[in-house]
Amino acid sequence: MSGAEKGMVDEFREEIDTTVFLFGALLTVGVIAAFFISPSTVESGISTLNDQLLGAFNWALLLIVFLIVVFLLFLIIGPWGSIRLGDESPEYSFLSFFAMLYSAGFAAGVVFWGPTEALFYYDSPSPLFGGVEGGSAEAMTIAIQQTLFHWALPQLAVFTIMGIAIGYFAYNYDNVPLRVSSALTPIIGAENLDGPFAKVVDILAVFATIGGVATSLGFIGSQFVTGLEYQWGISMGNIGILLVVTMMTLLFTTSMVLGVNKGIRRLSNFNMVLFVLLMFATFIVGPTLFLILLGTQAFGGMISDFVSMSLFTGAGPMGAGNPEATSWMNAWTVFYWAWALSWSPFAGLFIARISKGRTVREVAFTGIVATSAATIPWFTFVGGTSVWAHHNGIADFGAVIAGEQGAEVSGFILFETFPMGSIFMLAFMILVTTFFVTSADSSTLAVSMMTTGGKARPSTINRIFWGVVLGMTAAILMILGGTGSANTLQQAAIITGTPFAFVCFLSMLALIKDFGSEYGRVLLQDETVLIGSSSQTEPESPAGPSGPVESDDD
Repeated sequence: MSGAEKGMVDEFREEIDTTVFLFGALLTVGVIAAFFISPSTVESGISTLNDQLLGAFNWALLLIVFLIVVFLLFLIIGPWGSIRLGDESPEYSFLSFFAMLYSAGFAAGVVFWGPTEALFYYDSPSPLFGGVEGGSAEAMTIAIQQTLFHWALPQLAVFTIMGIAIGYFAYNYDNVPLRVSSALTPIIGAENLDGPFAKVVDILAVFATIGGVATSLGFIGSQFVTGLEYQWGISMGNIGILLVVTMMTLLFTTSMVLGVNKGIRRLSNFNMVLFVLLMFATFIVGPTLFLILLGTQAFGGMISDFVSMSLFTGAGPMGAGNPEATSWMNAWTVFYWAWALSWSPFAGLFIARISKGRTVREVAFTGIVATSAATIPWFTFVGGTSVWAHHNGIADFGAVIAGEQGAEVSGFILFETFPMGSIFMLAFMILVTTFFVTSADSSTLAVSMMTTGGKARPSTINRIFWGVVLGMTAAILMILGGTGSANTLQQAAIITGTPFAFVCFLSMLALIKDFGSEYGRVLLQDETVLIGSSSQTEPESPAGPSGPVESDDD
């Protein structure tokens, strides 16, 4: 072994948090090994656990995500927004900061569902809008409204709250590392960040990140494989899926080893340029005036119905509830929240990594407002064009809506109807690949950081190990779900994301507790006693609550 190789191995041994690394690795590698031993057992176990979690915690996910959105909006307009993460100047320009946050945070899902999601709501509107008939002109607006709701504020909120919490406590407290459990510093105590509870949180963060990001990579990988078959007739079986994911794993591992500045930042900037070009090209080629009218009305509907859409449960199958409505909500809204929550440890850690020197208001604004401003036009233009084309018989998405074809084929059906459709499809394939790479390298960097106890620049060996694990998990989920089915991918996201709903909620409470004590309460006076009697309360005199009667005598 050369001196350089020995140095890399020594660096890896010295940096890892043995407990978090071993348990995180054993959990994920154990799932991979179980797949090769008995794929049917893994698939059955995922399905059973998914059903149990949905039945017990669907309401909790809806309520927690809604409260986090409200709190972040308060941070943007309230007095706590001026609090700074650390005391240094920001490392990146605002545009690069925004591009990295958006590309690494959740843009892979935006690309996958952009041409597809509104079609399902057009065919089967949310039961919340009971008077809207599927397939009608009115359903077109409701479909885009529901899509905007799913991809604007709420999903982004859970990433942002974790990013602010991790960054604030890591940069503003002494000896607090940059890791997921640090978000709970005021609750568990800074002296207990190496204790058992913090270790459990960090191990869950590793497992949730692998499951959540592998879900996204599975979606994007299946879209890539489908595009090859749809456009060029290149059919791939399970071996082909493994080859494609291996190729992409090599790409994102290379980008990750280059680091944030040379790899992730540059690729994120390229992604955003191509993303904007494809979005506005669709807007121009598509039904431009209709999309403006549709988007305006759908955006207004999302704002006016935001609270009811956030907390709609169908009242559950128990009592007089509507089981069909609850099933619809579980299949869409709860799935999306769980998927976002499974990303929250990785996305939050990565946001904290790039947010040093920025104010709480700036991070909250970028996380839920600026990113929503990019997402809303994409789903309006691309999703709106798909719905319009299907409604008017210009494109046929019937097989996708019926489940006979996978959702990943929708983009290719749509762009096939455009002038120079091959160019649009090629751009779409490139965007799919680059977002795959950006999401994967930033998430693998985050997992590497988690397993080192908070080191901002983990060793190359650590990064490569988790890159391989992530790629293998994505391939397994794709094979289990099949290239035409997202069912197993969705179930994996719910399983890994549900526990982190409660971690995100506790992170929000930790911020409220610390901001209130350090920078002053907002709703109550600082001396207000919430429970019990005030130690400063004077005992009442025998003369009554007004106190003793003063005497004129000296």
